[in-house]
Formats: sequence, C-alpha cells, structure tokens
Amino acid sequence: MTRKKFLRTCGAIVAGGAVAAVSGTLMRRTLAPPVGVAPDGLRPVRGEAFASPYKLVAAFATDQAIESLALRGDELYVAAAGTVSAYDGYGTLLRRFTAAEPIRDIAVAGDEIYLLHPNSIGVYSPTGELLRGWEACSDLSDYCSLALASGCVFVTDVRNKNICKYTAEGNFVKFIHSPNGFVIPSYTFGIEHIGGALYCSNPGRHQVERYTVDGEYVGSFGKHGAAPGMFTGCCNPVYLSCTPSGDVITSEKGDPRISCYGRDGAFRGVLLDGKMLGGGRIAYDVKVQGDKIVAAGKKRVSIFRYDSAQTASTACGGCGVSCPLRG
Repeated sequence: MTRKKFLRTCGAIVAGGAVAAVSGTLMRRTLAPPVGVAPDGLRPVRGEAFASPYKLVAAFATDQAIESLALRGDELYVAAAGTVSAYDGYGTLLRRFTAAEPIRDIAVAGDEIYLLHPNSIGVYSPTGELLRGWEACSDLSDYCSLALASGCVFVTDVRNKNICKYTAEGNFVKFIHSPNGFVIPSYTFGIEHIGGALYCSNPGRHQVERYTVDGEYVGSFGKHGAAPGMFTGCCNPVYLSCTPSGDVITSEKGDPRISCYGRDGAFRGVLLDGKMLGGGRIAYDVKVQGDKIVAAGKKRVSIFRYDSAQTASTACGGCGVSCPLRG
C-alpha cells in the first residue's frame, strides 16, 4: 500500500472518534454523525433508498490499485504506484509505461502527460518518454494533487499546506495560501481548474475554495454533515472534477459518494453512491467524458451514463440546469 493510500485509509478509519483541535476550534471527527433534521432542501442519507440518474454501462478491472485517473480523448489513463496504463473505453490495455518514482496524481494536456510525484513533477509523452521534469521548490514538500491551467501547473502541498504555482516549463511562480488556513488531517487535498478558476478542497474545514488563476481567493462553499450537499467525516471532499459546462463534481470517502454543485456552490444532487461505486471507505477518482461519468478506485474503473428513464425520481429530475451529462 502506498503512503497516499495508507493515509487516505487511515483518515477514513479514524474519522469516527476523537475530537481534534483544528485552528483553535474543536471539530468532531466522525464518519457518520447522527442525522436529525436536514437543512432545507436536503434529504438525510440514511433510512432512504438512493436513486441515481446514472446507469452502469461498462466496467473493467486493473491489475494494480488505482492512484489517480485522467482522460485523453477516448483513452483512459490510470496511474498506479509506479506505472501509467492507457485503456480504451472497453478496458483494453493500449500501452503502459513505468515511472521512476511513486505517482500521486496525473493530468493530461494535449500530448503531454503530467505526473505528480511526492516532491517532483515529470512530463511524459503518451508512450512514456520523459520530456522534462523539475524538483519541488521546497525540500520539505509532500505533493498530493495537481491541475493544469493557463499554461501553468498548480500543485497542492500537504506538508506545507499551500498551493504551488509553476509555469509549464517548471519555473516556480508563487505560493498560494488560504485566508481560512488549509486544514489537512489526512491525504486529501484535491485541486481542479474549472471554468477559468481554481477549485481546491480544504478538507479539514469541509469546504471547497475558489481562486483565480493568479491566486486570488474568491470564496468557498461546503458544510460538515452527512446529508446530501454536505461533507461528512474528518476530511472531505477528496477529489474534484467538473462537467463540460463548468459544474463542480466532488468525490468523498468514508461513506463514498459523488455529487454535483454549481460553480457558485449551489448543490445539484448526489450522482452516485457507495454501492454503485463499489463500496468500501475510499474515495473514487472521477472524471466526466461527454455524457458519461468515469469513476476509478481500488482495482476497478466504472463508466456510467445518464439514463432518462430512471431520472424522474432523482434530484436530476427536477433540475432545470442545462446539463451536458444528460446527453
């Protein structure tokens, strides 16, 4: 088990116990706080059957535990501990290459594959040729996630609790700090470029923060709780992604689920629950491809498609937003 998986798993296991001091306030670390009266417009998770507007249309197994997922056209790139494998939508292995260091995250820009390592970044061709790379700007860095935007690379640093901005060539630009203070109880520090802005998880605060690509703080959304539209456990959300129209997709651990929010943080609905994803307590990496949702976790990649026949009883049924996931 990699350190990243170990810490993520530990964060999910310990999350039901102690009260921890976080930025001068006491935060109860619990995976499933008692559900009382849900906030207006939100339904309790427990005691009610979940109905998803999405249907599983394909799935395949991988031979290694998945660290992260990226899409390149119709190809799915799956990063494991030290390898990158490219699959088609049916699970056929197209190619594979080995990286010299453990892989924390993967992102794709054109014909360049960016691999995030614990304290370095490597840029590869689709066939695995190292094109360039650079070391972290701090000897103490412990990188978690990366995002590509505006010719730059943004990296979250668990140890230093900040975001590092580099040029695509590897030149350090600046550190980005949260005005709220990033609280990182376990290895969950996701970042994504969505609609011209950077969205970053602040998991100990159960929030998603928004920044300009220049690093200016814009705002945040999210609350601690088990109901839909809230983030449960000690440290959620884990992964961030987006739809083609710019809605924010979040993926949580502990009680795994994938949800959709507007760019302003308005809750749209839960799209997939833990049972559909494959169970367990880990978070599933998620990407959107046309009208499909691709979720990866453990040793499995699952592909879901919007199904209009089963939508009426779900949150998507009453949603008036023009959503490309509907096909």
